[in-house]
Amino acid sequence: MLKEVTATRYITPLREGGSLPGLVEADDHGTYVMKFTGAGQGRKTLVAEVVCGELARRLGFRVPRLVTIGLDPDLGLGEPDPEVQGLLKSSGGTNLGMAFLSGALGFDPLAFAVSPEEAGRIVWFDALVNNVDRSWRNPNLLRWQGEEWLIDHGATMIWHHNWPGAEASAARPYDASDHVLAPFAPDLDAAADALAPLVTEELLAEVTAQVPDVWLADEPGFETPDDLRRAYARPLVARAAVVHDRVHGIEGVK
Repeated sequence: MLKEVTATRYITPLREGGSLPGLVEADDHGTYVMKFTGAGQGRKTLVAEVVCGELARRLGFRVPRLVTIGLDPDLGLGEPDPEVQGLLKSSGGTNLGMAFLSGALGFDPLAFAVSPEEAGRIVWFDALVNNVDRSWRNPNLLRWQGEEWLIDHGATMIWHHNWPGAEASAARPYDASDHVLAPFAPDLDAAADALAPLVTEELLAEVTAQVPDVWLADEPGFETPDDLRRAYARPLVARAAVVHDRVHGIEGVK
């Protein structure tokens, strides 16, 4: 399971995200970008963050460290912004935190170069998890200490919003025409050769075990959190073997 910390101080909202994440301090003296169970997208966004973030980490990508953050809703009593106060009050219990990368820059494709190999790996991963939110409009990449870091995976695995149609949804092609790294000649074949064999049932069992039970409980159609964990793993294992042939919208890639 992810490391558990407790929020001790709410610092400020981060209004770049639609879910209004906040910067918080925790009892381990760390500073985290916190995403809330009470936000409009709900707990499935947090599940997607953990599954995709921890999978990316195990595949060799740079991802900020994830933790669970216990929140006392009374932490919001002194907040002057009613929206923030309401969000904190509705998010008591277990929330998600991502280590704050102080001084990181938002990725700008006009300012930073990415090799075809690195671009291919990132596009392949985004195709695997069907990430529709790493476009040139909203890269969700940070440049920190001279390297690219992947953030914000809440808008991935859209099939988990409709489990009866998950298998068909997961089999769909991936349109990369708006991907922020499309101009860097992504080498998808090399990425598939290197990464696809790593995406196994065993690896996904390890990844999905990081998701707290409380975010998986009471999902219609599933008796236990472990049943739901296996449902998250199945489309990813199946998709890994074929997804490089289903990426469209990049010059030179059919």
